[in-house]
Amino acid sequence: MTGRVVLLVTSPRLPAGLLSAAAWDAVRRHPVLTAAESELTAALRTAGAAVTVVGPGPVDELLDAVAAHGTVVWLAGPAGDEELARRLGLRLAREPGLAELELMYGSWDPAGARLLDAVAVMDRLVSPGGDPWKRAQTHSTLAQFLLEEAYEAYDAIAAGDLAALREELGDVLLQVVLHARLAEELPEDERWSVDDVAGGLVEKMIRRNPHVFAGAPAGTVEEITENWDQIKRAEKARGSAMDGIALTQPALALAAKILQRASRAGVEPPRPAPPPGLPEVRLETEETLSAALLSIVARAQAAGIDAEAALRRAALSYADAVRAAERSTD
Repeated sequence: MTGRVVLLVTSPRLPAGLLSAAAWDAVRRHPVLTAAESELTAALRTAGAAVTVVGPGPVDELLDAVAAHGTVVWLAGPAGDEELARRLGLRLAREPGLAELELMYGSWDPAGARLLDAVAVMDRLVSPGGDPWKRAQTHSTLAQFLLEEAYEAYDAIAAGDLAALREELGDVLLQVVLHARLAEELPEDERWSVDDVAGGLVEKMIRRNPHVFAGAPAGTVEEITENWDQIKRAEKARGSAMDGIALTQPALALAAKILQRASRAGVEPPRPAPPPGLPEVRLETEETLSAALLSIVARAQAAGIDAEAALRRAALSYADAVRAAERSTD
């Protein structure tokens, strides 16, 4: 009867000993060989498995063990021991009577497991002996990079470049992980970690989606959006529809957000009338609007006026008018 080598691959990101039933049966019934000691080898021995460390790449030792025991288990290392599997496969292709090779997954990464690697690598970079530049940063010094990476991800979306988007989202994630790691160095009463960030996000997603997690009626997309807004208002206990708007966003986006919030709240004070002499533009298409905006920016530049700053002042003034209108209805 042909012997058998079971190549047992496990996830290094799960607790040692968290294996499938088939894997536990294999390591309890057959000798286990591996290249190095680990938390998993200790867990297997505690559970009664016979584990022997034979060093890296031991094709001959494996085949000798097969000849002696019929079936042996090779416990792969964290990287999967692909080189050993390749060499053993080539040997068995030349001499098929020596043994059969079986791949068994004893455990596997859950979705999102590589995020643990990102956290571990960032911890190494920010800890003593790591990267001096990252260790010297603060939330304030990193702020510009968070914006830059978000804009680059936006550019990838606008270009329809999904490969670039994947990379740019990685850069955004780097900023999140780095900010969270730096926060672990704060005084104890201010300290937080990436787990606090993720935990808060999970709680928020569950709380704001009762149609998914609490059995509430789903309704239409508009009803779901309105319910989201109601839950958000209750959470934030905001006194105005203008509260919580990111004031440092570009002026055009800021103006759009202020107008949107005012409309949703049903508080829309009169907007400034166009100045006399400004030609009436029929905004029937995106092309018409873009031409009008570009023309106004060009005219402002020629007149020595900062169009971005001017629109920001107008938007903030309108936000003040919304707040005043809210107070008058209290």
